Amino acid sequence: MDIQRSILIVALAIVSYLMVLQWNQDYGQAALPTTGNIASSQQATLPDTTAAAKTSDDVPTASSERNEPVATPVATSSELIRVETDVLNLAIDPRGGDIVQLTLPQYPRRQDHPDVPFQLFDNGNERTYLAQSGLTGANGPDARASGRPLYSAAQKAYKLADGQDTLVVELTFSEAGVNYTKRFTFKRGQYDLGVAYKIDNQSGQAWSGNFFAQLKRDGSSDPSSSTATGVSTYLGAALWTPDEPYKKVSMGDMDKQAFKENVQSGWVAWLQHYFVTAWVSDKDEANLVQTRKDAQGNYIVGFTGASLNVPAGSQAEAGATLYAGPKMQDKLKELSPGLELTVDYGFLWFIAQPIFWLLQHIHSLLGNWGWAIICLTILIKLAFFPLSAASYKSMARMRAVSPKLQALKEQHGDDRQKMSQAMMELYKKEKINPLGGCLPILVQMPVFLALYWVLLESVEMRQAPWMFWITDLSIKDPFFILPIIMGATMFIQQQLNPTPPDPMQAKVLKLMPIIFTFFFLWFPAGLVLYWVVNNVLSIAQQWYITRQIEAASKKAAA
Repeated sequence: MDIQRSILIVALAIVSYLMVLQWNQDYGQAALPTTGNIASSQQATLPDTTAAAKTSDDVPTASSERNEPVATPVATSSELIRVETDVLNLAIDPRGGDIVQLTLPQYPRRQDHPDVPFQLFDNGNERTYLAQSGLTGANGPDARASGRPLYSAAQKAYKLADGQDTLVVELTFSEAGVNYTKRFTFKRGQYDLGVAYKIDNQSGQAWSGNFFAQLKRDGSSDPSSSTATGVSTYLGAALWTPDEPYKKVSMGDMDKQAFKENVQSGWVAWLQHYFVTAWVSDKDEANLVQTRKDAQGNYIVGFTGASLNVPAGSQAEAGATLYAGPKMQDKLKELSPGLELTVDYGFLWFIAQPIFWLLQHIHSLLGNWGWAIICLTILIKLAFFPLSAASYKSMARMRAVSPKLQALKEQHGDDRQKMSQAMMELYKKEKINPLGGCLPILVQMPVFLALYWVLLESVEMRQAPWMFWITDLSIKDPFFILPIIMGATMFIQQQLNPTPPDPMQAKVLKLMPIIFTFFFLWFPAGLVLYWVVNNVLSIAQQWYITRQIEAASKKAAA
C-alpha cells in the first residue's frame, strides 16, 4: 500500500506540474498587438483630440476670458508626421500637434519577439494614451470655438541620421496675423524631448494666452505588467508639489474629485510598470497643476502656465520637457527633483535604494544580473552571519534536548500548564531561546520585501537573462524549477530544526515547504534565486553549527 500511495503521489505531482506548464504557455504572456504598429498604420484612424469634439475638457480653461468652444466635431488628420530616433519612434498629429503614438525600439514588447517594440502611446487601437500640449487662454489657438489648429510641416517623416546628435521638427500655423511655431527637439540616446512654442505676433493687437501640457489616458490595464507574475504595480498619475515631492493621484482619486494646486515649476507624470511619461515644467515657472476626466471617461493630468502676453510686433516662447521611456533613476533625477521617486519601491524604499545601488555596482563588474543577485545574497548573508549563528546555536541546543522534552511530555501527559512550566525551566537551564529560530527570518523579511520591489520595479531587470532556461529574471521561472529547488532546500533545512513538541504544529511545519513552493511559483525568478541561494547558505551554516553543538553535547555526556 505504501508503494502504491507513493506512486500515486508522484504521478499526481507530475500531472500537476505539466498542467501548470501548459497554463503558463497559454496564459502566461501578454498577447502581441495585431494593429496599431507605427510603422504600418500610416492611415490609422485617430481619436478625436480637439477641444471642440464631443467635450471641451480636452483643453484646460486658463482664464475667464477664454472663448468657450461649441460642440462642433472637427476631424483629426490622418496624415501623421513620423519621427524616428535611435530610441524613439513616434507620430505627431498635425491637428493640435499632439504625440499620439510612441514606441521604444530598445525595449521589445516580448523577449521572444525582439522585432516588436513596446508601445507606450497609442492612438486608440489598444488604448488611448496621448501627450498633449498647446496654447489656451484668451487668444490661444487651442481654445478656438472651431477646434484645435491644424499645423503643417516641411516633411511627413523625419529621421535622426547616423552621426547626427540633434533632430528638430517644426510645425507651423498662422492665424489673424499671429505666426505659431511648435518645435520638437530630439537628442540621440535621450528619452526626453523639448517641446517649445514660438509666438510671433505680427497683428496690430496684443496677444495673450497660456501654455499647457498634459497626459491623457483611458482606464485600460497596464500593458507592461506581466500577467505571469500575478502582481500589479501602480498604474496612475503622480505629480510634484512643494509639500510632497512625489504625490500619487490614482484613477480612483480622479473619479472622486479633481485635483488643483498652484506650484512653482514641478512635473506631472503617468506611471506604469517599468515606464513613465512626464511633462517637466521649465524652472521658475508658476503653473496650475490639475487632474480631471473628459466626457469619454479619459483621465487627464497636466499643468497650465502663467499668462503669456505678447505685444504687437513682438515674439515670445513657452514650452516644457517631455520624458517618455523607461524608469531610469539617474536620468529622471537630472530632469527634476522627485521625478526619480516614480521608481516606486514602496514603504521600504530606504532599504531598496541601497540594495539597487549595490546590485548596480556588482552588475558593472560581472555583467549579469543573475550572478549579481547571487553575490548580493552572499553579502547579505555575511552581514547577518553573527545573528544567524546565534539563532542556529539556539536551535541546535533545542534539537539536542529533544529527548528531554519528550520525557517531559510523557511525564506530565495532558497537563499543559505543568508541561509549559517544565519546558520553561528546561530552556532556562540549557540557556535556550525558544523564539531564537524565528529571528533570522524576521530580520531578513524587510530585505526580502525590499529586494522583491527592486526586482519588480527596476527596468534594468526587465528581460534580463541569467543562464540556461532563466531568460528573464523579472518574471516567474517558466519551468518552475527554481521554486521546486527552493521547496527542497526548505525541506532540508527543516530537517535540521528541532521537532516541535506540539503534534499539530509539527504537521503544519511539514506542509510549509509545499505551501511556499506553490507560493513562489509566481514570484520573479530573480527573487526565487535569492531565496534558493540564501537557503543553501543557511543549510551549510546551520549544519556546521548543529554538528558542533551535538558533538559538544556527546562529549559532555561521556
